[in-house]
Amino acid sequence: MRLTSSPAPRAASELSPYYQIGLVALLSVNFGIVFFDRNALSFLMPFVLPDLSLNNTQVGMLASALSLTWACAAFGIGVVSDKTGSRKALLIIATLAFSACSFLSGIATSFAMLLAARLLMGAAEGGVMPISQALVAAEVRPERRGLAMGVTQNFGSNLLGSFVAPVLLAAFATRAGWRHAFFLAGAPGLVAALLMWRYVREQPPVERDPAQPQEKLTLVAAFAERNVLICAAMSVLLVSYLVICWAFMPLYLTQVRGYDPQTAGWLMGTLGVSATIGAFVISGLSDRLGRRPLMIAMPLIGVILPLGALYYTGTAWVLAAMFFVGWGLNGIFPLFMATIPSESVDPKHQATVLGLCMGTGEVLGGVLGPSLAGMAADRMGLTAPLWIMLGLTILSALLALGLRETAPCVLSRALVLRQETA
Repeated sequence: MRLTSSPAPRAASELSPYYQIGLVALLSVNFGIVFFDRNALSFLMPFVLPDLSLNNTQVGMLASALSLTWACAAFGIGVVSDKTGSRKALLIIATLAFSACSFLSGIATSFAMLLAARLLMGAAEGGVMPISQALVAAEVRPERRGLAMGVTQNFGSNLLGSFVAPVLLAAFATRAGWRHAFFLAGAPGLVAALLMWRYVREQPPVERDPAQPQEKLTLVAAFAERNVLICAAMSVLLVSYLVICWAFMPLYLTQVRGYDPQTAGWLMGTLGVSATIGAFVISGLSDRLGRRPLMIAMPLIGVILPLGALYYTGTAWVLAAMFFVGWGLNGIFPLFMATIPSESVDPKHQATVLGLCMGTGEVLGGVLGPSLAGMAADRMGLTAPLWIMLGLTILSALLALGLRETAPCVLSRALVLRQETA
């Protein structure tokens, strides 16, 4: 779907449906390239680890390093985006920067060089999703917001980052080496930056009354909103689940379960298929059934993945089915990172709050989670990270019980029902 250009951006209700669909498609593909680059190291780790003589603690540190700078960038760039309104320019600069960092990963000759490349990549990638979701919130109709945000965050990221990446990169590294695989991962971002420069509208700055003092959103004020606090806490837990799985599941499958790297790549690719479908199914259901029920149910379904990896000893096809079902948990990530927070605060603070929820998850979950899991793996074996994943899902389901419903359609039905019974 091609995005049409217009000199004067309008309200979401007035924008062409074709532009709204095209915008979501392009932003989703761009975020897919982000995750293709981010996940490349995890899927290439069976090749990188022996070549650079890494241990499990260092594997966890590499995942944590990217998450740390990703978190700082997510919050910082979200604030800059809200203040300046320069979302398109920031998005293009970030896309070019993370592509360059993928090339840097490919030339690393030591743990220190690879760590530096991952730190820079996190700084480049962190602001992409807050800016993208702020664009979607502003330019897509509210009744389709959950589906649009789900597709933006989950479709491309999982199709490219969790399905295509493990299959393509493992096969490419087997034939050409892991360094060339990193070079391959960095190229698509250059094309995405060009497409966004050509087709994405630049939003006008938000008009403010000069007579009114400029309102600032403090951390205390943001977390005073119950939904924001719960979403940030769930982000910590479930980003930990996500990053631990990416960092250690390929190693568990190859070193403990005895799968060859390409079979492990296909098993990990199943996660991408699951989340790609979930980008439509889970997000679409949240528009109809509400955000809260799915936020409670999906973490409980997520226990299937680590339990299957730990205890199922049959064919790889059945294990792949367990991975597919368990990874359905990924479908709620756009809900707690973007949809629910954006529906719970004033629109002028959306990018800031989205960056806060994403950044909190990355800095506490993405940084601490894999580092602690790596230390646990060195002391107790590679089963330890999977048990940690299991506990994180149960805690997340309990937290979701405290959420307040925000889905527009559900709230409208509740209002009509109250009026009819009044």
